[in-house]
Amino acid sequence: MRFMIIVKASPDSEAGVMPSEELMTAMGNFNEELAKAGILIDCDGLQPSSKGARVRFSGDQRTVIDGPFAATKELIAGYWLWQVKSKEEAIEWVKRCPNPMPGTEAEIEIRQVYEAEDFGTEFTPQLREQEERVRAQVKKN
Repeated sequence: MRFMIIVKASPDSEAGVMPSEELMTAMGNFNEELAKAGILIDCDGLQPSSKGARVRFSGDQRTVIDGPFAATKELIAGYWLWQVKSKEEAIEWVKRCPNPMPGTEAEIEIRQVYEAEDFGTEFTPQLREQEERVRAQVKKN
C-alpha cells in the first residue's frame, strides 16, 4: 500500500521561514530511518504558496490564480510517499516524526494512494498498458 504523508503548512512556512539546522538534522535522520526500513519512495518540501499558482477549471475555461492562497491550514508544506503494509504502519511512522513546525501546533495528513486494482473494470487492459508505458518512461527520465 502506498500512502502520501502530507505536512500541513504553517504561517512560518507560508512566510518562507526556513527550518533550523536542528530540525533539518532531525528530519534528515528520520528520512534516513525511512529509507533504511525500505518504505521511503520520495519526499520533499514545498515553497510557499506565494510562489505558486492554481488553475481553475470550469467546462472548457481555464483561469490561473496566482498565490499566495488563504487558509494556511489547508495548504501543504511538504510530503513523503511511502510504501507500507497498512494505514496503521503509516500512522506509527508519522508518530515517530519530528514536529515539522517546532514552536507551534503542526498537522500531518495520511492519505492512501489509489492502486490500479482500485479502479475496477473501468481500468481496461488498454489503460493498464498505457499506465505501464507512462511509468516506464518516468523511470527512464
